[in-house]
Amino acid sequence: METVKRENHLIDATDKVLGKLATQVVILLRGKQKPDFAPYKDIGDFVTIKNVDKMRVTGKKFDNKIYYHHTLYLGGLKKQTMKEVVIKKGHSEVLRKAVMGMLTKNKLRAKQIKRLKFER
Repeated sequence: METVKRENHLIDATDKVLGKLATQVVILLRGKQKPDFAPYKDIGDFVTIKNVDKMRVTGKKFDNKIYYHHTLYLGGLKKQTMKEVVIKKGHSEVLRKAVMGMLTKNKLRAKQIKRLKFER
């Protein structure tokens, strides 16, 4: 079994749009830039993002975008706007949710999202 050489990437989020930044992060986390990429392999790199609070959100998403989750109880559908998420958990949670939505929905996602870090 071969060992994976993981690199560290530092990304400055100042004046970058949320979605474009998230796609750049997903490519690095999955390892799609590497020549031996395969969808079932976990060969991605570590990604650290700084200045997350300075990233941009286009349009009226900050006030109108709604995040849903269900508590698994009857009538347990909860919703929050992006503004409420930023006030409660910070800008890093918004970017983390965007990246989570772009990663593959399988067992690799939990391993890959752990390699995403945020710097103050």
